[in-house]
Amino acid sequence: MGALVPGSAFFVAGHRRLGAWVLAAFILIVGAAGYIFTAQRDMVLRLVVQPQWLTLLSIGCAALGLAWVSVILASHWMLRPRVLSRPERVVEACCLTVVCCAVMAPFVVAGNYSFAQKSFISDVFAPAADTKSATRPKQVTEKDPWGGRDHVSILLLGGDAGRYRTGIRTDSVMVATINTETGRTVLFSLPRNLEFVPFPEGNPLHKLYPNGFTGEGDPLEYMLNAVYGNVPALHPGVLGKSDNEGADALKLAVSGALGISIDYYALINLGGFIELVDAMGGVTVNVNEPIPIGGSEGVKEPEGYIAPGPNKELDGFHALWFARGRYGLDDYNRMRRQRCLVDAMIDEADLMTLVTRYKKILAAGREILETDIPAEILPPLVDLAGLVQDSKVRSVVFARSDRFSPSSPDYDFMHRTVQEALSFKRPGGKKLGDTADPLVEKPADSCAYDPVG
Repeated sequence: MGALVPGSAFFVAGHRRLGAWVLAAFILIVGAAGYIFTAQRDMVLRLVVQPQWLTLLSIGCAALGLAWVSVILASHWMLRPRVLSRPERVVEACCLTVVCCAVMAPFVVAGNYSFAQKSFISDVFAPAADTKSATRPKQVTEKDPWGGRDHVSILLLGGDAGRYRTGIRTDSVMVATINTETGRTVLFSLPRNLEFVPFPEGNPLHKLYPNGFTGEGDPLEYMLNAVYGNVPALHPGVLGKSDNEGADALKLAVSGALGISIDYYALINLGGFIELVDAMGGVTVNVNEPIPIGGSEGVKEPEGYIAPGPNKELDGFHALWFARGRYGLDDYNRMRRQRCLVDAMIDEADLMTLVTRYKKILAAGREILETDIPAEILPPLVDLAGLVQDSKVRSVVFARSDRFSPSSPDYDFMHRTVQEALSFKRPGGKKLGDTADPLVEKPADSCAYDPVG
């Protein structure tokens, strides 16, 4: 009883005042914790992305655990039988050890998680003062983390250096543009082979490429997926101080293509994507057609295929090929699958998954994630992420059609489409998704089980 309700044993031992103080402290702490984790959940989520609070949480967990164990030991000392045989003493010691370990274990786990979280935040999200970016928003304050903007846009990149490739090619390029008031989100998907990408006026890259990103030599070196590696190689230092010139250049390129400001980027190394999905326990998607694993057309046949089926549970290896497989398929098919995988991973990130697999997820994330999101905006970003999960998400896919071609894109058309999508309306007052326009998709529809043929 003294282990379950600290202080109760003191009443039995005759120390009523001490028992009352300990019991009152226990009830106060449990009540406060229950209130905070239920009524103040948003505040908790904000605190767990701030290293200073995580340090205090680790210390607090250790202190509370030790205090509880101390109460158990004191209770036992007051009430233990004074005469016991040696075998009984052994049983007594074993029972006491088991009880103390059982009480201490949750505090050890919580402190361990807090330390791991602090390490992850510190490694991945550096303070703005400690990092350099040529494109990150500057009008950001603690009171106004979005700088007065209605939307915040995050460039989501998937890159893989590859065995036969120099540097990183960003073959997956998406932008998540989020309404800072409602959380309504539009995912814009751009083809990796987009050509003549314009840079916004007023920056050095626009002066270097007034007709868009193009030049002499191999045209493949002037497509969208080549900006990340080639701009820093051709023009080092052109944008000024930057920790990642390739990411800054690509943010500007995507900004010019879509006609909106790109605030931050997050680059995931697809080579480490397997570990992340496995750390989450896998992911569930609908597979509508056989998806090739490996293979290169005209060179090598695929090693196998992911079989079609509804609600397929994929491990990290197969989830990676669900996102990357392209043998016999086009880039737009792959882009659609990538968006569906993002949507599925958002759904997979429930509370139980995060709690039970948290350290594995953090370890995988530390290895594959690179970003210029500063630590200072993590608390408001956590709030925004909560709104995103509870709001509508739409996708706009710039795929080859009668209205769009990546080899000769109409950027004015792209800019209009982006603005219409962000208003969640189409010309004539139609809501986004109520049109037959092939550029607009609802993830819930495009990711549904609808087998080809």
